Amino acid sequence: MVMNSCLPVWPHDLLWGLTVVDVPADAPAWVMEVVGASQPVVVRRAQVAEGWVAVGVRGHSRDQRYATAMRLTDITRRVRPEALIEAADSHAADWPALHALRQIRPVMDAVGLPWGVAGSVGFELACGAAVLHQDSDLDLILRTRTFFSREQAAVLVDALEGAVCRIDLQLQTPAGAVALREWAGSARQVLLKANDAARLVANPWLPEECAA
Repeated sequence: MVMNSCLPVWPHDLLWGLTVVDVPADAPAWVMEVVGASQPVVVRRAQVAEGWVAVGVRGHSRDQRYATAMRLTDITRRVRPEALIEAADSHAADWPALHALRQIRPVMDAVGLPWGVAGSVGFELACGAAVLHQDSDLDLILRTRTFFSREQAAVLVDALEGAVCRIDLQLQTPAGAVALREWAGSARQVLLKANDAARLVANPWLPEECAA
C-alpha cells in the first residue's frame, strides 16, 4: 500500500517504505541491514527536492546515524509521535524512560497542546526494536504553532524535573524546533533548528529576527 503523497510529513514522523534499492551504494553495511529488515526511518530537518522527504536511518548504536532521502510516493506507513503516547502502557519492557513516559503524561496533557514521543523511546514503541537501555533519555515533542512564552516553558521544565530519567523536549514551531530548556533559560537568543539551517533567534516564532 502506498500512502497519499499529498499528506504532509513532519520531523520525527516514522516512515516505512525505504528499500535497499533506494539506498546509495556507498552507504555503510549496517544501513543496508537496517533498511533490509524493513525498519522505519525518521523524518529529519533538511531541504530536499520536491516530492522527496529527508530521512535518517537509525542503527544499533548511538554513532550509527545515516542521512538520506526517500520519495513521498514510496511511503507505505507513517506513525507520528502523538500516536505513541499510549503504546508504553502495553509495552513488555519497563526501562526508566518508559516509566517516565507514563509518569509525565498527566503533566503533558495538562499543557493542552499536541505532544508526542520521539527518539529511541518512540522508535522502540513504533517497531519493537530493542534499542532502549537503563540510561536512555525520554525525547518528547510539543507542537507549539503559536507563541509559547518563556514563563510557560520554565513552568513545564520544573514540572518535568521529577521524572525518573532525563527528559529532552523540543518545541516544534512553524519555523523549526527549539529545546524547551534553552527557551526556558535567560539567554537572549536560542538555537532554532530549521529545514535550511540552524541559527540563533530571539523569537523562535519569528525566525526573521535571527542573529547577523
